[in-house]
This record gives sequence, C-alpha cells and structure tokens, in this order.
Amino acid sequence: MAKRTDPRTPARHAADSHDLIRVHGARENNLKDVSIEIPKRRLSVFTGVSGSGKSSLVFDTIAAESQRLINETYSAFVQGFMPTLARPEVDVLEGLTTVITVDQQRMGADPRSTVGTATDANAMLRILFSRLGKPHIGPPSAYAFNVPSVRAAGAITVERGNRKAVKATFNRTGGMCPRCEGRGSVTDLDLTQLYDDAKSLAEGALAVPGYNAGGWNYRLYSESGFFDPDKPIRKYTKKELHDFLHREPTRMKIAGINMTYEGLIPRIQKSMLAKDKEAMQPHIRAFVEQAVAFTTCPECDGTRLSEGARASKIKRISIADACAMEIRDLATWVRGLKEPSVAPLLTALQHTLESFVEIGLGYLSLDRPASTLSGGEAQRVKMIRHLGSSLTDTTYVFDEPTTGLHPHDIRRMNDLLLRLRDKGNTVLVVEHKPETITIADHVVDLGPGAGSGGGSVCFEGTVEALRASDTVTGRHFDDRATLKDTVRKPTGTLQIRGASAHNLRDVDVDIPLGVLAVVTGVAGSGKSSLVHGSIPAGEGVVSVDQSPIRGSRRSNPATYTGLLDPIRKAFAKANDVKPALFSANSEGACPTCNGAGVIYTDLAMMAGVATTCEDCEGKRFDASVLEYHLGGRDISEVLEMSVAEAEEFFGDGAARTPAAHRIVERLADVGLGYLKLGQPLTTLSGGERQRLKLATHMAEKGGVYVLDEPTAGLHLADVEHLLGLLDRLVDAGKSVIVVEHHQAVMAHADWIIDLGPGAGHDGGTVVFEGPPADLVAARSTLTGEHLAEYVGA
Repeated sequence: MAKRTDPRTPARHAADSHDLIRVHGARENNLKDVSIEIPKRRLSVFTGVSGSGKSSLVFDTIAAESQRLINETYSAFVQGFMPTLARPEVDVLEGLTTVITVDQQRMGADPRSTVGTATDANAMLRILFSRLGKPHIGPPSAYAFNVPSVRAAGAITVERGNRKAVKATFNRTGGMCPRCEGRGSVTDLDLTQLYDDAKSLAEGALAVPGYNAGGWNYRLYSESGFFDPDKPIRKYTKKELHDFLHREPTRMKIAGINMTYEGLIPRIQKSMLAKDKEAMQPHIRAFVEQAVAFTTCPECDGTRLSEGARASKIKRISIADACAMEIRDLATWVRGLKEPSVAPLLTALQHTLESFVEIGLGYLSLDRPASTLSGGEAQRVKMIRHLGSSLTDTTYVFDEPTTGLHPHDIRRMNDLLLRLRDKGNTVLVVEHKPETITIADHVVDLGPGAGSGGGSVCFEGTVEALRASDTVTGRHFDDRATLKDTVRKPTGTLQIRGASAHNLRDVDVDIPLGVLAVVTGVAGSGKSSLVHGSIPAGEGVVSVDQSPIRGSRRSNPATYTGLLDPIRKAFAKANDVKPALFSANSEGACPTCNGAGVIYTDLAMMAGVATTCEDCEGKRFDASVLEYHLGGRDISEVLEMSVAEAEEFFGDGAARTPAAHRIVERLADVGLGYLKLGQPLTTLSGGERQRLKLATHMAEKGGVYVLDEPTAGLHLADVEHLLGLLDRLVDAGKSVIVVEHHQAVMAHADWIIDLGPGAGHDGGTVVFEGPPADLVAARSTLTGEHLAEYVGA
C-alpha cells in the first residue's frame, strides 16, 4: 500500500518569474546610464525636481520602447503607414508590457469634439434614444450632430435576362443641424476686413492672410474671368459680386492648371473657420478674431442638433437636454430609466457616467467642447476609458494626475490609481504631491538636480525609507508652510459685482490689492470663471495662465522671451558680421532642414515623424555660421546651455551681455534654471509654460498679476522658491492674485477667497473670504478642513 507523502509547496512556475521591469543603461535626454528594477503589478511613483529626468525615464524610455515593439507586431503593409519610432538610448529593457499613456495633452482641437464624443457616453446615449425616443426618427446616426442628413435618387441596372433600369432612392437621417453643420455656432463675416471695395483685384484688394497679390489664392480670383480684375469691387454688378463672394465650386483652368474656383466666403469658411481657433497659426487667429463674429446658432440654439433629434424625447428629455445636464444629474436620470429591452446598455451607460462622478468630473456636461478642458481635466477624461476596461497586466503611465485638483479631490484620484493597480496592472506615476507619493508601493527619486545636474537615481525604495533618506525629495517631504504671524494690509480693492459666468451665482466680492490674494475651492467651483471672466487682461493687468504658448515648433525659450535678439547682436559685434546669420529662421539656417534641426515627414492621417537632420546633426545652423564664436562658444553651443549656465556665461567675462543677462536672471527667478535656451516650446509642461510667461511678463509695467496654479509641475523644494518670488512681486508694489490648490500657497497668502461649497451647480458662491488663520480657525469649508490638517492646527 502506497504511503502518503508530506505535501510540498509546488515549485514556482517559470512564467511567474517575470515580476520586474528591468532598465539597464538608460541615456535618453539627460539620463546618466540609469539602471533600475521596477516591480510589476504595483504602484510606482517617480519624483524629483523639475527637469531631473522623470519623463525621460518613464515616457521617453519605457513607454516609447513598449510602443515601438507593439508597432513591430503589425504587418509590413500596416507598418508602412505608421511612424518609424527610433529605439530609445538604452542598453537593456526587459519585462515590458503593453503601455497605456494617460498624459495632460489638451484634447482634440476639432470644434465638434466634446466630452461626450471623447468617451463612449455620447454613442451609448444615441443608441438609447434610437430605441426609446418618441417620436422615433431613425437609427443612432439620427441623433449624431456630426452626421448630416443625405437624400439621393438615381437609377441602377439589374441584369436579369433583359437589362432594365430600376429607380432607387437613398436616404440617411443624420442629427446634424443644417445651419451650423454641428458646430453650435454660426459666423458673421465683416466684409470690410476681407477686402477693400475701393480697390480692384489688380490693385491688391484682398486683405485675407495667404491671399497676397501674385499668389495662387489671389490668381484664382483675378484670373477667373468672372469679373474685370481692373474694376473696383464696389462697381461690380449683382452677378459679379455673387460670383466673387458666394459662387458654388466650379472646375476651371487657370494658367493651364486645373483648379476649383469657389466664392471667397465659402472658401474662407472651409480653410479657416472650420478649425479650432487655438489650432490656428498666430497671424490667421488674429485675422479671424478681427473679421469674424461667432454667435450661437439661431436654428438649433447651440445644441448642434437637427429639429427632429431635438423633438424626440424620453420622459420629456431630449438628447440635447441630456447632453446639457451636469453629468451627475444625467447619471441620476439614467438610473431612473427602467426598461428591460435596453438593460445592458443602461448598465454600461450608468457605469460610464458614475465613473465621471467618481473621478471628480461630475460637474462637466457631455456637450462641453473638449478643447475647453484644462490639462488635468483632459487627463481624467482619458482615465474614464480605462476604469471599466477588462485589460489586466497592462502598464498605465500617468503624468502628474493631481494637477488642478483640490486636496479633497486628490483622495479620490488616489483611490482610482489603487483600483487600476488592484486589477493586476502596473501603474507608473510621475508626481510631486506628497499626498500621492504616500500611497506608492515603490518610489524612484531622480536628481539630484535638474538638466545636466540630474539624470541619476538618488533613491529607490519605500515611502518610509524615502522620508529617512538624504535626497532633496526626502528632506522636503514633510515640509509644511506655516501661517504668517502678520499679514499685509491691502492698499485698495478690486471690486467684482454680479459675476455670473458659467456656474457663478451673481457673485459680489472685493479682491484686496497690494497683497498676495489666493482664490481657491474644489475643481469646478468657479475659480477660473471668477478670476479670468471678471479680471480681463488689459491695462495694468498681467494674466498668466497655462494655455499653450502660441508659436511654431521652431519656438524656444530664447525666441519667446526675446533673449535671442541681444545674443545675435553680441555674436554679430564680436565677429563683425550681420546678426541675421545667427538666426535659424533666417540667413544662418541649415539649408537641408531650413533651420528646424529635424526633417518632418507628414504622414497625413498618422502622427508625423521627425528625424534629426543629418547635415547639421540637429544644430539647426549652416556649418559656416558655427565658425563664429562668442566667449569661446558658437551659437549652437549657446542655445544648448541651460538657463543657469547662460546666467554665468553672459554675466561676466568675454561674453558679458547685460541685456541677455537680465532675461536669463528672470528665467532663473521663476525656477527655470534647468531649461535649455533652445529647447522647443512644444516639449514644455503646463507649469513650465506658465513660468516662462511669468518671466516674460515680469519686465512689464502691470500692477496686477493674475496667476493660474503656478505650482503645477513644481517639486516640493521649488514651491518655497516660488513663494519667495511671489513675495518679491508684492514687495515691489504689485498686486498678486493666484488661483491655487496647493496648501503651501494658501498658508502663505495674506487673503483667501474660497469658492464652493461644491462643484458645478453646487458651487459658484463665495463661502469664505479673509486671512488664512481665520479660515483654519473656522474650519467651515472643505478647504478650511484640509488647510487646518496641513498646518497641524
């Protein structure tokens, strides 16, 4: 009889041994041969001062290589349409899984892109209304504002014995408003801005950008033959004026080339007005703002939908009404629908809407244009797609997910990150806020400094070990700003009366001048509506926000701040040549890449590809220009300097340039000492963009500075530096008004205005105004409770 043996622990399966992402010898950007091991199915936070190499490691190395390897799994045919991604500068990368990047890039600039279309919520609502809406008007497309109605008739030939033609009609019912074409607004063009009717076309009557005399756009009209090019426009007959402004597309030959002639107004509407204003080039945007008035469509009242779609209702609610509701109210309405025939759809829709509420975006509506979302809001909207995903063993990469969040909302964000981890996913988070670092299973601290002073791993381990470490993050982890013993006295007040933009409820408030005033409140409480809607930038007011800096991909801190002008003049004077030689956009540009440093390949519907120019090796200048030196450096080497290096370079010695030194001093003052002078603006974070704008505006004479979350993207050690800068501005006689969630800035303020009590229609009122000490003592608001906890009161 066989004896029973003692049960033994089974040997670990070989497949279970791949529990780490191993990075060996990473050298991307400023990384210095970094080698680390990141645990899978855990929450890892990457921290360090701004510019220390966090994004280079997480996004440009780990995420980039994962994407490249996934692209290689597609067929050769499909790969032919995809960008060819270069392998990151790294020796070994092992244990990678599929990476989903959830970043803070603003969402689509298409005017028809909304919160509803960016998620599945709009699609599910359309199906719901096509099933239950009364009267029934058609399939889901009948409720879609980006699908036009089409009707066509014709004949088809059916081959059955004798051929005979059969009449056929084609109908497609769409939900697009025919007047505004699904945009919700119509445009009125000021014709006096389009042309000078006292002139003829031959005299250069057209004033539209890109319609210069002699160009193809101009020749389309002057050589069309529909009117005399030497005749002043005001003397055109009715037919000539109609052909000039409104003629339907007409195929014709001009100078032997087949072209399509079209009236000036529809041509401008298609080429310029169909785009989102923020996506336009600066000179086009300036023209549009001057020549065009955008008004709510009178036919659909801004809902974007056709009359039929608006008339079909469920329980007296149309799809337009549903999309205009705050999402939390819409979730309640959907919960009340009990219809067995669409039960699975209702469950899925309810889950999506409740995810919005859970993530702190219940105050949004589905018809909110996607381009109006802040970077933090856009990132959280992208998260909605992944919360209900059935994918596991995936790596999620987040870029400062707490940006724009009140301390009250950060707790909910932390819960969501932990939920993603608990589903069996690896979660990598680039973050500065101690509230989120605290929940990490594993912390990687990069540094010790920024730019060339960073790029090394200073610490790896648990949060408790980080606290005890001697790294910059460890030393500052438990830093807490204290309430001031005495606050400054106001020198006057800025009166706001009856503010009612967005969710504001007829707010009356006096903002003190001559002090540091902080406007706070939960996300969606009405802070930005109050400050930016009631204090427009203008005479004496300098408004600095996180919106994208308007400029091309050639723009960099040196061109944006005007620093390049004194640098070019200094090079020209030292070498006795023209200043234009030292501009990559002018005579000194590399002829191969035209001074861009990279060759851009536009892949139409796919993402474009940029490859470093082989002739100039990315230096952007012609080889002959690099023979000229200032202080022993050529122009490309100067543009490769960090702000801190440039401050020393232009401050003393042979390269001493006072005008350039003053500008780099201001950049260092706002905490951008690590930025390279020639770094493309497109690579900067929202916080970096704002601080760059602040440095530029510090030279202006404005008396009131309005800042929108200047701590975004700032390390704990840099927040103290920023508070010093704000103090210097106030001590110099400026009034500083800051929209902010960071408790250190609140504690340091002279006056706090707290909006709330909640978000959306639960907000929009002033719930506290006074010194921070009074807010802490009262603890009467969510902000008061969190600030009291922060300062240990």
